[in-house]
Amino acid sequence: MTTRTPRRRAPRRALAALALVGLLPALGLVACSSEDGGAQASTDTTSSADTGSPSASTSTSTSTSTSTSTATGDGPVYVAIGDSYTAAPLVPTTDLNDGCLQSDGNYPHLVAAALGASLTDVSCSGATTSSLVGVQTTMDGVAHPAQFDALTADTTLVTVSIGGNDQDLFSSMLGGCVQLATSGQGRTPCADATSEAEVEKTLATIRSHVRAALEGVADRSPDARVLAVGYPQIVPASGSCPRLLPVASGDLPFIRSVNRGLTDAVEEAAKRAGVEYVDVWAATAGHDICADDPWIQGQRTDTSAALSFHPFAAEQQAVADAVLAVLQG
Repeated sequence: MTTRTPRRRAPRRALAALALVGLLPALGLVACSSEDGGAQASTDTTSSADTGSPSASTSTSTSTSTSTSTATGDGPVYVAIGDSYTAAPLVPTTDLNDGCLQSDGNYPHLVAAALGASLTDVSCSGATTSSLVGVQTTMDGVAHPAQFDALTADTTLVTVSIGGNDQDLFSSMLGGCVQLATSGQGRTPCADATSEAEVEKTLATIRSHVRAALEGVADRSPDARVLAVGYPQIVPASGSCPRLLPVASGDLPFIRSVNRGLTDAVEEAAKRAGVEYVDVWAATAGHDICADDPWIQGQRTDTSAALSFHPFAAEQQAVADAVLAVLQG
């Protein structure tokens, strides 16, 4: 196994900064939507430039950072693309010297081990669809190359889990709603701060971005089997847990609807792009933040297990099992 050379760049400070990403932005679900095939990918605070739709045949990255690679056998040549729900920050073992906070216990590594695959994992915390075609600068100041740079004509398997950070969706859905819960603006301050039409525009834009990303993979690796991997159930269908998820109780149905809407957007993008879909929503039923057996960490980061509002090792194993079920089905 070969891994990235550790960079001594105040990893604890970078970790603390990343943990705050979801707590600082105010609610901002409004976005300009566009028709599928013409989406302009958005940027967030971790991306250095808006590079547009990731379906283009070339990328625009310039960076010295490299991905995590493993070679375990004669299985598929596997590239894993994604954001923090793929990187799995703080799931053991995570390299804290790298701003992507990628774990070697994340689902790509588990899938690769099961298949005997040669893995290149370029997933990175904070990634948007823009990070697939342009440089992503993480909280430690390191520039990471476009994730699509890992794709070649020899790639035979690609998993893609992206979209949650586009239009600041995650930071709005979780961090923004947590902030508004203390504003004294009634029982549903988060839902009241936006509209159904605005949410639909945002999700339509994300769907368009993800579809473009999936089509971009096919452009670069035409012989690869491509799987779009969805997102887990983060918010409970009923009940609440203010200590772990301190949002206004009246906002929980709204936040869950956005959580589900993101999942549906990825699934629809996969369908329109003609690739297979891995249903993580179904695989994580009964394991939201408030569950008796949660697979998603609550608001307080556990440095030995998971970043706040991010998956535990059990969730990553469940995702790996779901990916393998699709591959072997």
